[in-house]
Amino acid sequence: MCDEVDLTASAEELNRLADAVAEGEGLLSSTASNSDALTGVEVKKTPGPGVLIHLDSERQILVISGDVAGRAVLADNLRGMASAEDGGHLHIDYHPGHFYLAEGSVPLVVNSPYGGMPTR
Repeated sequence: MCDEVDLTASAEELNRLADAVAEGEGLLSSTASNSDALTGVEVKKTPGPGVLIHLDSERQILVISGDVAGRAVLADNLRGMASAEDGGHLHIDYHPGHFYLAEGSVPLVVNSPYGGMPTR
């Protein structure tokens, strides 16, 4: 298992990712120039149960696959971060009994496009 994956994107990019997750298909490319950065995110429909988030380290692509119900929850969470104008981040970590993540999912941190910690 790898360390957590840190995802930073604009509000528009997070909303596009949320749409792809909800639809269950898509490949979004990264414009990051950092050699350690992800080259993209790939979304696939699978029967589940739940959503599996894993890193294809050879291609440096984050792969999100899963069933409709789990993908819908993740898509809502991504949209929430896209609109979190007071900043912050979202930790998406599997634990036994997690209601939508599948065992084996890598920890994912989604950063607000508005930076920093929330002011609330």
